[in-house]
Amino acid sequence: MSDQILYLISFAVALLAAALATPVCRAFAWKLNILDKPISEIKTHKISTPYLGGIAIACGWIVSLFLIRVIADFPSGTLRSLRGIMYGALIVMLLGFIDDAVRKGLGPKLKLIVQIAAAAIVVFGFDIRINFIPHYWLSCVVSIFWVVGITNAFNIIDIMDGLSSGIAAIAAFAFLFISLPTEMIYVNFCAAALAGALLGFIPYNLSKSKKIFMGDTGSLFIGFILASLAMGTSYTRMNEIGLFAPLLILAIPIYETFLVSLFRISKGKSPLMGSKDHYALRMEKMGFSRKKILVVTYCVCAFLAFCAFLFTKVSFVYAAMLFLFVLASLWFASVKLASVKVE
Repeated sequence: MSDQILYLISFAVALLAAALATPVCRAFAWKLNILDKPISEIKTHKISTPYLGGIAIACGWIVSLFLIRVIADFPSGTLRSLRGIMYGALIVMLLGFIDDAVRKGLGPKLKLIVQIAAAAIVVFGFDIRINFIPHYWLSCVVSIFWVVGITNAFNIIDIMDGLSSGIAAIAAFAFLFISLPTEMIYVNFCAAALAGALLGFIPYNLSKSKKIFMGDTGSLFIGFILASLAMGTSYTRMNEIGLFAPLLILAIPIYETFLVSLFRISKGKSPLMGSKDHYALRMEKMGFSRKKILVVTYCVCAFLAFCAFLFTKVSFVYAAMLFLFVLASLWFASVKLASVKVE
């Protein structure tokens, strides 16, 4: 059986498993009273909504990868790196679950310590790290910072139905297509399974009658996986600008994190405190409906992912021109968003 068929099977199984697990997780969330209640001013929904969608996403991802391991005849050790990502992702998923289940939530310091520990497992235990930095210890430190940062970026951007999960699905597809020519098959299977699991969850997240949130359980889980995948393949076969490909694929969560942090700091607030400074909420103030915000975001995400793909295929000159165009566009968007007044 060819690898391409196995990737398709991985995607389809994850989608089906997550789609079946999501209503079950929703029922358990109601029964266990694990609900996102709109009791603070920063909440954008009106009624209590069950969490635990992240558990369903994780179930789809894990079931798919275990099945592939059973049916595929891989040489011993081929998917060793995948185990590292799985261990770390399950740790941050458990962290998110506890944070969702505990009414007052966990403190930011404890959450940060656990996230660093999970990232260290991937970096030191399985040597998944940023390889273009020649100094080993510097590479490890930057890699841990990268994983923790992206993990939290997907948590920060998860403020609207379908936003974080949709961006993550597009990013997973991007990493899959960019890494396909390489022999890093663990990246391909991991990305295909994550994309399928997310697409199995999203229809419920967007549903009015069967709505469920993925919560910190899901946002931390998918952020951790994508951050790890970004370090698993090469981007510089054609030119050195290809190093920026992962930044483009994950540009919107990264951009959102910096944007929100700058807005909060400029107001004398801690960047760790919640607020309505998010770009999506600013677009809503500008008159965009939530449906249009999702459509625009998905289109921008797909465009940036395509630019990242081109970075790995074209010459240095064309990649540099494209990079400058993206930077100019982000600057223009920032100026427009900053002009919107929010509380």
